[in-house]
Amino acid sequence: MKVVILCGGQGTRLREETDFRPKPMVPIGDRPILWHIMKHYAHFGHKEFILCLGYKGEVIKDYFRNYLWNTCDVTLQLGRRPGIVYHNSHDEEDWQVTLAETGADSMTGRRIKRIQQYVAEGETFLLTYGDGLSDIDIAASIACHRESGRTCTISAVHPAGRFGALKIEEDGRIHTFVEKPQVERAFVNGGFMVCDYRTFDYLDDSENEMFEHRPMLDLTRDRQLNSYKHEGWWQCMDTYREMQYLNELWNRGKAPWKTW
Repeated sequence: MKVVILCGGQGTRLREETDFRPKPMVPIGDRPILWHIMKHYAHFGHKEFILCLGYKGEVIKDYFRNYLWNTCDVTLQLGRRPGIVYHNSHDEEDWQVTLAETGADSMTGRRIKRIQQYVAEGETFLLTYGDGLSDIDIAASIACHRESGRTCTISAVHPAGRFGALKIEEDGRIHTFVEKPQVERAFVNGGFMVCDYRTFDYLDDSENEMFEHRPMLDLTRDRQLNSYKHEGWWQCMDTYREMQYLNELWNRGKAPWKTW
């Protein structure tokens, strides 16, 4: 299945980084968060990507156009017969990446509608955001979608708490403290969606069309919106603090999303 990744937002809550690059290009370790998302999908065998570009999309284009240059050690032969030797091998040689300009100011619905031409009629595709990581089982989410027979399946996840959770005894003694716990009851849309081609019928080319508003309400009204409950790890990267948290997990070798 093709993997559609929304990469065009301005990331206004992460201005420390996104003044210079689009949020999907903010690094976790030495690679952009977009690369980590793509590696997770590739682990499940999905290696055809469609990136919906917008804000500073040229940065993403440059990264993939010069992928070997950006990821390998290089020897340059100078002089009248110049040459380049790339020394490192990598596991991304069989990836196919379509870089689609979907509008600088487009909302998510319009971005998805504009890549319809790259999805074969009747084909199911995968869809997610360019700023969220998870250890989600992609194969299980696809199986859940197929079993439901509905048009669109979103992954329902527990958002991480923004504050430490305390368990307090009656006398005021703190019994347990958990930093950034997963919220146990609430579910939110964590991305990692599975969409039938019919999803495009719920979208139009309006610049202000947000997939999460009218289209999802219409899908819900028509009983065509399904959920795959993911009880494992999930984390978005909306703030500088969350970026630091993800980098800390990666640098310590404790990244739950590293499935490859």
